[in-house]
Amino acid sequence: MSDGHMNELEARGLVLLGCGKMGSAMLEGWLAQGLSPTSVWVNDPYPSDWLSETGVHLNTTLPDAPAIVLVAVKPQMMADALPTLAEYGNGDTLFLSVAAGTAIATYEAMLGDQTPIIRAMPNTPAAIARGITAICGNRHATAAHLNLAEALLSAVGQVVRLDGEHQMDAVTGVSGSGPAYVFHLIETLAAAGVAQGLSPDLAMQLAKATVAGAGALAMQADDDPAQLRVNVTSPGGTTAAALEVLMNEKDGFPALLNRAVAAAVNRSKELANG
Repeated sequence: MSDGHMNELEARGLVLLGCGKMGSAMLEGWLAQGLSPTSVWVNDPYPSDWLSETGVHLNTTLPDAPAIVLVAVKPQMMADALPTLAEYGNGDTLFLSVAAGTAIATYEAMLGDQTPIIRAMPNTPAAIARGITAICGNRHATAAHLNLAEALLSAVGQVVRLDGEHQMDAVTGVSGSGPAYVFHLIETLAAAGVAQGLSPDLAMQLAKATVAGAGALAMQADDDPAQLRVNVTSPGGTTAAALEVLMNEKDGFPALLNRAVAAAVNRSKELANG
């Protein structure tokens, strides 16, 4: 986080509405970067023991005009939690939401349509600062607001900016829900190893390390994933035999993942429309 962003937050304060796993991961990142805990106000009905030891203001009177309110409550708690902060609407306070599935229009209806609002879609690897978060803002979210949001969210991983909120359902299908697809890949790769005679513990160790290592290599290598695949595929070898199955256009990864992501995107749209 830049000194300018840090100074703004120190001067005006940051309110964290909800501090579960995602909120805690972000708060831990900010404090590690040097943000003073006395600049942070947390409202959470069930605070963790860790939270009470950080030195932040916990469930106390909030500042008059905080720089930012970060909304990290579960969507079903939104209707109860957000109206308590309506006094900050239509002002200089930026509302940044990491609550899945809640549209910008919902916040505008609850807070006022002049409120600067940015919606973000993080994913669960944010818990170990390896997440990726997509952001988009309403018409009152300025370049400075987007920069501040990006600085805050960078504490838990990469940040990308969308062309608009219409892309959020697709992001949900790829990166928002995507960690679960990878976890299932690990499960099924390990199970396939067991079917070929490995012990469950050994098969799981091999599957976890292979997926984690390949992901790290894909992030760091100059080659794109397609070239990395080619690099480990000898003609007529073992990898080629497996890829003949996985790359089958009818029932391999291309068709399967396309269907899976589309199902997630369609469900995201259904939930947004109530």
